[in-house]
Amino acid sequence: MTQPDQRTTRCCIVGGGPCGVMLGVLLARAGIDVIVLEKYGDFFRDFRGDTIHPSTLQLLDELGWLDAFLALPHNELREVGANVGGETVQVADFSKLPTRCKFIAFMPQWDFLNFLAEQGRRYPSFHLMMETEGVDLIQNDERVGGVRAAAKTGDFTIAADLVVGTDGRHSTVRRLAGFEVENLGAPMDVLWIRISKQPGDPPQELGTVNDGHLIAAIRPHGMPDVRVLPMSDTGTIAVDGRDRIWITAPFEHGAALIAPKGTWR
Repeated sequence: MTQPDQRTTRCCIVGGGPCGVMLGVLLARAGIDVIVLEKYGDFFRDFRGDTIHPSTLQLLDELGWLDAFLALPHNELREVGANVGGETVQVADFSKLPTRCKFIAFMPQWDFLNFLAEQGRRYPSFHLMMETEGVDLIQNDERVGGVRAAAKTGDFTIAADLVVGTDGRHSTVRRLAGFEVENLGAPMDVLWIRISKQPGDPPQELGTVNDGHLIAAIRPHGMPDVRVLPMSDTGTIAVDGRDRIWITAPFEHGAALIAPKGTWR
């Protein structure tokens, strides 16, 4: 089926991440016609946002979606502990929160996005277009009047009263609109690695802080552990003298990553 050369909507959202899909669903729920563009064919990719916080769960409850959400496979974090200088301390206790869900839910982000898209399809004014990328903005009398889109079936235009860019840190919409990013100068890089959880591994604190370094452990449901490691601006935590980066995760059973310098991303 060939795409029409032009579509018209009240709001065109470029980028089908959590912000884009949630905004699209909420607008459609209010009766506003909305098109969400997602350049990939599905949501099944690695993300860094597998946490659904209590405030978001409260919103899902107010929308009447929470019970369906909690029926999906997920993990729940009700307390946060950390190992600081060899001593275990409690960082957070969510039991005092004035919300229905007093925990952080861990769920692969693709499952959360599929859930949101499913809710959106209940509304006739919600249109999620997969494998469709916003590649340019339409300018009308010094204002943005829509989006030029590229799909597998061909290019077309979308006339819209409002265009929202939710297409990530390297946003095409932001660049084309001429917006500049304010760099806050966070003094760290983050190296993400994945280490399989082994049977019999002990419960693990969220992270370990020691001598100015941090290792955090995140456990999305049904996935291997993900360890997050803020690094110095040189990209080196410790070098063992053999031109390798040696990173040891502080877990009882031990875990390590050895990689040549400059090969990690």
